[in-house]
Amino acid sequence: MPHDLELDHEHEQLSEADSAAIAQAIWEQETIALTTVGIDIGSSTSHLLFARVTLKRLSEGLSSRFVVIDRQVIWRSAIMLTPFLADGGIDAESLAHFIHHAYHDAGLHRSDIDSGAVILTGEAIKRKNARAIDEIFARESGKFVCATAGHKLECILAAHGSGATELTRRRKQCGLHVDVGGGTTKLALIDRGEIISVAAVAVGGRLLAQDATGAWTRIDDSAQRVAGALGMAATPGGFADESARLAVARRLATLVVDQISGTAIDELGHALELTEPLARTVAPDFISFSGGVAEYIFGRESADHGDIARLLADEIVSQLKARIAIPVVEPRERIRATVIGASQFTVQVSGKTIYLPDPGVLPVHNVPVVRLGLDIADRIEVAQIVAALNSKADLLDLKPGARLAIALTWAGEPAHDRLFALAQAIIQFAAPTGQRDETLFLMIDGDIAASLGRILHDELHLAGKVVSIDGISLRDLDFVDVGAWLDPPGVVPVVIKSLLFS
Repeated sequence: MPHDLELDHEHEQLSEADSAAIAQAIWEQETIALTTVGIDIGSSTSHLLFARVTLKRLSEGLSSRFVVIDRQVIWRSAIMLTPFLADGGIDAESLAHFIHHAYHDAGLHRSDIDSGAVILTGEAIKRKNARAIDEIFARESGKFVCATAGHKLECILAAHGSGATELTRRRKQCGLHVDVGGGTTKLALIDRGEIISVAAVAVGGRLLAQDATGAWTRIDDSAQRVAGALGMAATPGGFADESARLAVARRLATLVVDQISGTAIDELGHALELTEPLARTVAPDFISFSGGVAEYIFGRESADHGDIARLLADEIVSQLKARIAIPVVEPRERIRATVIGASQFTVQVSGKTIYLPDPGVLPVHNVPVVRLGLDIADRIEVAQIVAALNSKADLLDLKPGARLAIALTWAGEPAHDRLFALAQAIIQFAAPTGQRDETLFLMIDGDIAASLGRILHDELHLAGKVVSIDGISLRDLDFVDVGAWLDPPGVVPVVIKSLLFS
């Protein structure tokens, strides 16, 4: 999520007194029922759904952690073709109208929504589009997580949202999940619930599409390249002939199946790759599909919608049968492989050994989390930690210099040499020049926050603001709000917003 595209809602936040009152009220409850909304705005389609989420409090020491014990989708919108203006910008008025009617048809008001997640992908993440969408949700301010998803994060969201990640965990197998959308195809190699590699290629079902008059005027760059490789004229008149569209769909399907098999990827296939190729460290036991094209692959849709999605799906199925031996599994979600919303795990409260030299940097809202998944109970290997953090940030489309929170679990003795090595790794990842413009947040499940912060500033001379907080446990795809310093008792409240999937 590049920082300059983040949708920042800090301009309309609750007062400190209001936040404290809400936190106290939640603290005193054992279960919480939230109404949450998930909104997916992409290059080709947009849709939203409402869900009711029940959370139960787990008391652990001074913190009040909630886990989701039930979630029910209560209403789904129709699939809308994302409205764009002639200049390529999002038609914010039409989009806002669609969202307004969705609330009305669901029998809900904006005041009924406790939390939500807005995910922007493809063309929607461009700066002018992100700003237009920001205005639509300005009133929701801190209640919503707004994330711009680059190609890699799209792969992760599709894998989770389709149910493919959970499917591999339940089967104890490795799966290759393939999301074929309107403009891109996203792949995720998932081994027993862990996404180990992702990749994306510019192939989709709306690379060729009709306008309101029925003319085939949408001819995206990938379609033009394929037409050129086939010796065809990429013109609306040329694509009026179905045989021309079929030829393009067949070639695009070959590119998709080449990516699935990992073999025979030709020059055109490499030219359309949007990321580095998939790292095939484990052989998949099955393939699953999501995205709009998957509706046709699994026979859930048969009508044409002014594009080549049906033709592309038919060709993918035909070539899979001829070239791929492993089974294809239908996941729980296809075109709606997106987040249900965001649950608000209020409140984890920090321990008292936090490092906060400048309390004025707080409060902050919607800080994305980069979680170090390594076991660092024994020897601290600096290079290994740096590589792991870089890999995780890359998957989340986050630049190391962006506003982010590094989350880790500390184990073992808090010896100075171990803490010093960890601090070195953090600087090499987040501030390789020794300076940061954005505040660096450290969220540590352990009691080393103050010591680690002091080493970063006093011994390694990191130029930049650091907030190091202990007693906080985070997961992948979390966002955090960090409240202002409370003195007494000398702690900060942390609100955790976790993306929810079906």
